[in-house]
Amino acid sequence: MRARLVRAILSGVLLTVVGLTETRPAAAQSFQTAAPHAILIDADSGSVLFEKGADDLFSPASMAKLMTTEIVFNEIRQGRLTMDSEFQITEDAWRRGGAGGGGSSMFAQLNSRIKLSDLLRGLIVQSGNDAAIAIGEGIAGSEENFGRMMTNRAKELGLTRSTFRNATGYSAPDQKVTARDLAKLALHLIETYPDLYKIFAEREFTWNKIKQQNRNPLLALDIGADGLKTGYLEESGYGLTGSAVQNGQRLIMVLSGLKNARERASESRKLVEWGFRAFEPRQIFATGETVAEASVYGGTQGGVPLVAKKAVRVLLPRGSGDRITAKAIYQGPLVAPVEQGQEIGRLRITRGDIQALDLPLYAGEAVASGTIPQRALDAAWEVGTGLMRRAFDKALPDKAAADKAAADKAGAKS
Repeated sequence: MRARLVRAILSGVLLTVVGLTETRPAAAQSFQTAAPHAILIDADSGSVLFEKGADDLFSPASMAKLMTTEIVFNEIRQGRLTMDSEFQITEDAWRRGGAGGGGSSMFAQLNSRIKLSDLLRGLIVQSGNDAAIAIGEGIAGSEENFGRMMTNRAKELGLTRSTFRNATGYSAPDQKVTARDLAKLALHLIETYPDLYKIFAEREFTWNKIKQQNRNPLLALDIGADGLKTGYLEESGYGLTGSAVQNGQRLIMVLSGLKNARERASESRKLVEWGFRAFEPRQIFATGETVAEASVYGGTQGGVPLVAKKAVRVLLPRGSGDRITAKAIYQGPLVAPVEQGQEIGRLRITRGDIQALDLPLYAGEAVASGTIPQRALDAAWEVGTGLMRRAFDKALPDKAAADKAAADKAGAKS
């Protein structure tokens, strides 16, 4: 069934409703995990297959090193660093981040200079806190400055709820993330830096004559895992951001809050294996197909089609009859001119109680500024609908007050 387009003139928000099938109980929805925070997404479509406390804030522990890694990867991409760039292991990096600090370490020597290619492996494979501190100090002058840099970069990437304070993931009062944000970060690393991302799959790294295994337990399993990062703090428990590929399909998962490393490994494997076997794809819109139409003010035409950059599909539990609801949301009306490809709004698709998809929508064509008579007519229309909106908004509190009074009266009678 194709989308039904509805123009909400009063609110300026356009809604698209997609009805596919009637809802009935689905066995795949019975999946449970011991982790208080979890999310599983399909990388290609962005579909959320499972979530539990995915927007709750928690301490990331060493999973914060994913943002540290993103900063480094971006610096390399921008040409400001190379894999041959050298960083010094300062006393702080050696003392607080080394073996004496009580956490994971690559065992870098005090005052030594280490190439970035080796520091990255110490950071990613060995989860070295000494490597993380050295990188933060080398790029931003201090780890405190680097923490601000991490947070700013996170906002640029759309990680709207995450705040970082250090490169290591050491406990800090306001260093918090969500499982959804970590999954977005993992997907960004995979898609934006495919060559550098391969480091996450390396099984071991030796530095200072000490060989250490990659701490990601999924890499030792035959499930197609190729990254990303573990984490542990007493306050947040054991966590993992992981990714695996089977038959060309990539899944990304985040778990946090587990009791021990064994439970982390078993819960992670269970979630990934369930994701690969329990779902099938369903295409909602073809590439270039109009998802909705946005109103345009003062243009040569009164609307512009909204499209996604690629085919829109979601993954549904096999054998289920889940109902899908989609909303295309924009703040309008738009003011001409509108450029083709301009980002206009968002398409949000829900499957039951889960927000399965959230992706941007773009103008499918350009709309030039209209003639003076056209703009005058649109102005008159906007004034009229604006008055209607204000009258409608004003009426709402009165109605709410009336409803409350009626409820109070009914309560008094009882």
